[in-house]
Amino acid sequence: MGTVWELDFYSRPILDDRQKKRWEILICEGLQSVDDDPAQLFRYSKFVSNSEVNSDQLKAAIEEAIAQTKEPPTRVRYFRYQMQNMIKRACEETGLLPYPSRRTLALQQWLEDRRENVYPHEPGYKAGNSPSVSSPLEVVNPLPDALLGQKWALVSLPAKDFADMSEWDVGFGESFPLSVTGTAPDTQIPGFIIYSNRATPLAAWMSGLEIASVRAGKEESSNYVSQNTATARLLMDTGTIDTWLLADLVGPETQAEGERFEQAKQAAAGVHFIAVQDSPDSESFAGLWLMQSREFG
Repeated sequence: MGTVWELDFYSRPILDDRQKKRWEILICEGLQSVDDDPAQLFRYSKFVSNSEVNSDQLKAAIEEAIAQTKEPPTRVRYFRYQMQNMIKRACEETGLLPYPSRRTLALQQWLEDRRENVYPHEPGYKAGNSPSVSSPLEVVNPLPDALLGQKWALVSLPAKDFADMSEWDVGFGESFPLSVTGTAPDTQIPGFIIYSNRATPLAAWMSGLEIASVRAGKEESSNYVSQNTATARLLMDTGTIDTWLLADLVGPETQAEGERFEQAKQAAAGVHFIAVQDSPDSESFAGLWLMQSREFG
């Protein structure tokens, strides 16, 4: 995949001399493997005034960041849907590929640290709620018929097993060191496995989706026969706004499985995984993605 950067350009809880919010550009290297060292990740930050919020200013910052690193990125991830036009333009004008993605763990952790340890010490700091990440109403997309799995299973593995993930036979996928999430070695990490005789094409297709999380959710619906009902489903969130239907949770037993999956995620600090295999007997993975569900802001 090459080097991946994660980028944010948004207002911060800091007022300038004109009582206008200061904006900040953050760029950091992303976590892609269990072997990555968070302390060695490249980081770049720059405050700008609200009158400098434009793609030219962002382009200049990206070029400045590129000049400071030995390994320019092959792609740039961003999670703020409302800033996509500006970010896409700035990235493309610097020859970089922009990817809308909620898979920005390193950036989110950096933002949390700055909200706690940096912004409160800046002149003009004004405490308040973090700006929300707005997006359109959720639309659940069906998986392409040709890529549907024949079977699926909700499983779990102890966190310590993922320490050797770089040695596993995995075709497509992405991960991060579980140490950055504070997950204890004996914590059970829940996962969703898809079994398919088209495992490799399915994993290849999924690799281009910027997989962010899997969740057991409910889709509200109504019709003229009955009052509003909720269908329990397993959903996969990708990009910044996309959601895909993995499976319907039909019946009390499978719905209970979905609830246990969410409980296990909560106990594991949101860490979970999705995998694709040929069959339950396979010792290799056509695809495996480690993820962490978290709040964005």
